Amino acid sequence: MTTTIRTATPADLPFLCAHDVHISPEERECVLQQGRILLMELDGILVGWLRWGMFWDNTPFMNLLYLLDSYRGQGLGRQLVAHWEAQMRAAGHPLVMTSTQANEDAQGFYRRLGYQDIGGFLLPGESYELILVKPL
Repeated sequence: MTTTIRTATPADLPFLCAHDVHISPEERECVLQQGRILLMELDGILVGWLRWGMFWDNTPFMNLLYLLDSYRGQGLGRQLVAHWEAQMRAAGHPLVMTSTQANEDAQGFYRRLGYQDIGGFLLPGESYELILVKPL
């Protein structure tokens, strides 16, 4: 099985529009133009993506890591995050950040990858949001 990780292009919008419901169409286009969406393919089939922005305009912040259900639990998310981290390290960033809700299993995933809790916040009607950081 051949795994490819690449920056999303406008040709990938149909896949992203169909699956990434966590972002407005306008913001998706903006992030795409900035080159801040990585896609993962297995044998040419799109199976997941990682989308990021900049926290405080200077720190890479992973906004979303997502794999289609049938591709979870196979180490693909770990590969996608490692690829992104390598890109951020090469760009000279000393650390990266992400967040997850305290009631989600993702917090364990990020901790296994070396992310550390640094705080969080509580929005009305939501679960506690954990902020995690990883030195590169």
